[in-house]
Formats: sequence, structure tokens, C-alpha cells
Amino acid sequence: MTDTGWRAHDGDVGAVLSARHGDPFRILGPHETPDGWVVRAFVPHAESVQVVDPAGKSLATLDRRQDDFFEGIVEGQTGRFAYRLRARNAGGAWEFEDPYGFSGILGDMDDYLLLEGTHRSLYLRLGAHVMTHEGAQGTNFALWAPHADRVSVVGDFNEWDGRRHVMRKRVQSGVWEIFLPGIGEGTVYKYEIIGPGGVHLPLKADPFGFASELRPSTASVVTTHESFNWTDAAFMEERRLGDRRRQPMTIYEVHLGSWKRGPDNAFLSYDDFAEDLIRYAVDLGFTHLELMPISEHPLDASWGYQPIGLFAPTRRFGDPEGFARFVDKAHAAGLGIIVDWVPAHFPIDVHGLARFDGTALYEYADPRRGFHPDWNTAIYDFARREVAAFMAANALYWLDKFHIDGLRVDAVASMLYLDYSRKEGEWIPNWDGGNDNREAIAFLRQVNELAYGLFPGAMTIAEESTAWPGVSQPVYTGGLGFGFKWNMGWMHDTLDYIEKDPIHRRFHHDRLTFGLLYAFSENFILPISHDEVVHGKKALISKMPGDEWQRFANNRAYFGFMWGHPGKKLIFMGSEFGQTAEWNFNQSLDWHLLDYDVHRGLQALVRDLNTVYRAHPALHARDCEGEGFRWIVADDRDQSVIVWARFGEPDDPPVVVACNFTPVPRSHYRFGVPKAGKWREILNTDAAVYAGSGTGNLGVVKADGPGMHGLPASAEVFLPPLACVYFEFVGA
Repeated sequence: MTDTGWRAHDGDVGAVLSARHGDPFRILGPHETPDGWVVRAFVPHAESVQVVDPAGKSLATLDRRQDDFFEGIVEGQTGRFAYRLRARNAGGAWEFEDPYGFSGILGDMDDYLLLEGTHRSLYLRLGAHVMTHEGAQGTNFALWAPHADRVSVVGDFNEWDGRRHVMRKRVQSGVWEIFLPGIGEGTVYKYEIIGPGGVHLPLKADPFGFASELRPSTASVVTTHESFNWTDAAFMEERRLGDRRRQPMTIYEVHLGSWKRGPDNAFLSYDDFAEDLIRYAVDLGFTHLELMPISEHPLDASWGYQPIGLFAPTRRFGDPEGFARFVDKAHAAGLGIIVDWVPAHFPIDVHGLARFDGTALYEYADPRRGFHPDWNTAIYDFARREVAAFMAANALYWLDKFHIDGLRVDAVASMLYLDYSRKEGEWIPNWDGGNDNREAIAFLRQVNELAYGLFPGAMTIAEESTAWPGVSQPVYTGGLGFGFKWNMGWMHDTLDYIEKDPIHRRFHHDRLTFGLLYAFSENFILPISHDEVVHGKKALISKMPGDEWQRFANNRAYFGFMWGHPGKKLIFMGSEFGQTAEWNFNQSLDWHLLDYDVHRGLQALVRDLNTVYRAHPALHARDCEGEGFRWIVADDRDQSVIVWARFGEPDDPPVVVACNFTPVPRSHYRFGVPKAGKWREILNTDAAVYAGSGTGNLGVVKADGPGMHGLPASAEVFLPPLACVYFEFVGA
């Protein structure tokens, strides 16, 4: 101990100089002692340090205690006072406000809600927030790292020196915080963490970082969302109205990095997409864009499904405000935005969440629960309430700060089952032997309840590939609470069918019809996603059998079948114009193909399918209800023909869809219809405008025959080869 009471203990000084002190705020900054107010500061490179008032008047010169540690009494102060530090060396002088002269910002309620797992606005408290605090402009940094021995903010502003800005630990919650005056938007930073036992960890990006550097750099960047001026109030209000299940929904799935590239294969910007992509999707009549993950991720080849910066729109295409402008312009055009969200796992890159504070903090410690064998990634420990709160806050953040209209949740099946993709002995069952991951299930239900409760009109969508019951049923009925579920079974069955040579299709007719046995057990979206056009699976058009004419006719017929089938629709970019090569994440789509009639024709069909689907309630209003569908011909396997009717509200004209999946035209094909009278041909995938053969029914057929198939009337129609035809009732 030193001689006089106001001086710091030698041990404390040494601990500050070596950045080993557990509570530097107890030593540094202003402190009242029996001898008066003392100020202590750690100022590397300084030869002298003065305390000055806000006007620059010197209040005291601090003694150089040891190395870069300075301390001294400030005479005449009777209470806490405002001050700055003026340092000098041979190179000159510099002034700065002392971070250790500011009180903390977080409160006991933040600690309590974090520990309880119910903090709904964690993203407003943790992370880096630009603000004015106690009269000073700066940034408050807050980080959850309960097992760390020491945490410091480092960056260019302090020469990445972890000794300078050691944070204050809130012992109850394990959150570290510090307010750094003078630090503003655009500052690059990371956290230097000393784990248990003094282990020096690799520098960590901020789990709540709202912006990131462009890969391969991995630091977080201070940013703010508060200055963005949203103009989508009318869209957001309209979004609240009605039942999404009864509204048209056709989704264009996009990987921003490869939809279109610029010169020298450069990425486009969010503003470029706001012009080109939004205009394109609106022209084709899609209701929504679904973006493959745009959270920051280090590896392009992961397509975004191994994110590290969960709160940061990827820097590949610009800054967060650019992404906000993109969403705002989409809403101005009437286009909704869905983003893929990945709560199932996270990569183990050293700057990310893995062993974040030197322990298995975000992940399960036991690899039988905490490591994903398929993707070599870590699995979130949803049993830890703080982790569940962190991920729930992330979901709400995208809905709140970026006005996102929907979250498509990736790999839900891997979250539901403890033995997912694991052999016996590689997983830990529940106490009763069950294989259901009850902690993840509770988390998914919580997120869905929060999303629908706090953001009316937003939706959640599950990519779930098993027969788990009630995925899209409300939580209060025992469901998981998603709004929609991808119909993976329908996708696999129908793709298996359409890939077969038409001569063999009669032996696989059930592939087309089986999906109707469960079509209304969930609120389904019919997806032809990116996973079906990569890794040797071939592009959609290239899956089709036959010569070029037959391949395009098959593709058009398949889309006609899909748009007429119950369920919302999703296709991956490029499929709409017949991209022939497999998707390559590292280059643009082959837009030059639109120079050819068959590709333009397929694109024109998608535009018209979207128009017809949106304009006719019978095709969308009861996508998720059995009352909206009736089989007419389900068993004509020998001719590979299926016919069904779609219904909306009682006053909506019904629509009949008839598909011929052989290259043989079917003349004088008769089937029952719900009403006698005229039925207008509203869409024909064989029309010449789509590069088809141009055969059809001359615009109208008359249902004047006897009842058939249990219906009161019948009509005789011409079914073009490899085509689907839609008929709408127009009156007697």
C-alpha cells in the first residue's frame, strides 16, 4: 500500500497497466477521497496529463505514478465535476474526455429481464449505440460475456490496445459496458476478451453489431438506424389488414450476390437492387421477394446460411441504410420483403459466437447437442434464457428496424429433433427418452408469438421437411405458431414426376395427386427453391425430358399445374425464364437467354400466371382450405390428365384447371364442371405467346352436356400437348 490514502494501491496500478484489473472503474476516473477529489488515468504515450475544465482551464496536473498511469488531487471540488484530460508528449498535445468519468447506462431492469429471458428490446441496449450521455456525444458499448475475466473495446481509436478501454462488468447479469465519448458512426471495433484463467481469446466481433466490415475483414462498425426516414406508413398499415392465408402470395426467391452482377463481376449495391430487382419482380407480378440470408457472413460459398453478424445487413452490397432504402422502395412498389433467418446453427469462426467468453456460452457444451455434423457448425443452447432472448431479439430486430414483412426460418427440422442427422449414441435423449428438442420448440413458439403479437401483418414461414404436426397452427392449439410451412413433400413428388419421360408418367400418377391428401393440414407454400437447382440437381428447365420444345412445354405445364394447385407459390430466380445452367452463387444469372423466344415465352407465362392468380380469388382465397378445392378427374393415369376445380367465396366465379402431361393432344376430352354455361379460357400454357404450339379452345367452351364426375354439367374441351388450361365460369 502507498503512503497516502488517496493514492491507488500498487497492486491496483499494476493490474490496470497489465489490463488484469477486474473493475477498472473502481480505480480510474474521478473518485472522492478524504483528501478531496482524485482523478486517475491510464494514457499511453503521454509524458504529462492535466485535468482541464470544459472551457480548457487547467484544474490540476496529474502525477506520473508509473509508466502511463497518472493520478492527482483536483483542488476545490466539492462534488462531481465535468472535466477533460489534456495529454502531452514530444509530438504535441491532445485533449479527450475520460471514459471513466461517466456513469453506466444500463440499469437493474436490463439485468433482470436479460436473466429472465424476457428482454424484448435487447438490441436497443446491447451492442454499440451512438448517443449523448451526461452532456457528451459518444457511443455506449455493451456486451454479454458473463464468464470473462476482462473485456475491452478495441479499434483504430485506441490502436487496438486492450489496456485502454476496459469495460465495467455488471456482476448480476454478466454484461460489460462502457461509454466512449467522441466515438461515432463509422468507427471500426471488436472486443478483446480474457477468458477464465486468464486465457487471451481471439478478438471477437460484436454479437449485436449493427454493421460489419466487408469480408474478409471481420470487425463490427458503429452505426445508427435512427436517422432513416421511412415513407412506407401506408404499406405497413395496409399490411395489417386481412388474412394472409386468403390473399395472393407468389414469392420470387433471390440470392442478391448472383441475381445480377456489375462490370468485372462486381456486386451490385442495395440501391441498384432497389431499381432493377424491384422493378423486375413487380413487372412479373410477384407479391414478395424472399432474400436468402443477408445477415453478415464470412464465406460467400455459404450463401449466407452460416451468419456471424446476425444484426448486420451484409456489407457486400452497402451499408444498413442502403438496405433500409431497398425495403422502403419495395414497399413503395407494393412488394413485400421476406428474409431467410437462421436460428438453427452458427459457424465456429474464431471472431464469432463460438466459445465467446472462453466457455460454451451460446452453444451447448456437449457436442452431442452443441455441434451440427452436417454443417460443422455450433447449435444454440436455447435452454439458456439469455441465448433464447438474444435470438428472439434478433428476429424482432429485422421486423422492427427494417420493416421486414416475413421471416422464413431455415432448417426447422434440425431444431425439432435431438437425433436429427445423428446415429445412435451420437445424441442425448430427453429424460423420458424422447427425441424432441423441447427447448428449441419452446423458443420457436416464443418467437412466433412475439412476431405476430408485436408486428401485425408480418409472417413467419417454416422450412420444415418432416411430418411434425401443427407447424403452422397457433401456439394456443399446441402448434408451433408459424404462419406458413414449405411443402417439401409436394415439391419432391411433383419434381420426380415431371422429370420422367411422358411415356412412363402413367406409372407415377400418384406423384401428382398424393399431395392433396394432406394439402390442407398446414398453411402451405409450394417451393421450387435454390436447393433444387444446385449441387448436381440441374436447373429446373434442364430437369425436363425431351427435346427443347418438349422441355419448355413441360416446364410451362408444370408451372401451370403449380399455380393452379392449392398453396402459395415460390420459385427461385432464373427458373422464371429457363436458366439452363445450375445456379452458380459466384456469377450473374444468364440474362442473355432472354434473347431467345422460348425463354421469353416462359417468362411471359410466369407474368401471366401471377396476373391470373392475383385477379381470380378462386385461385388464391382458399389456398389453405379444403373447401377451395375439388377433384374432377384424378384417376386418368393412362392419359396422364388431371382436372380440378378451385373456389373462392360463394360469389367468386369458380376456376377449372385441366392439365395434360403427355405430348399427345386430347381432343373432345369431356369432364364435369360445377356450373352449366360458358367457361372462358383464361390461361393456356401452350399459347403461341409463350412459344407454345398455339392450340386451344378459341377462348371459350360451353358446358351444356350431362352431369359427370358428380357435378351438374360437363364440357368438352381440347387439351393441348404438355399443357395446362384454366377455365373461368362467366355465366349461362
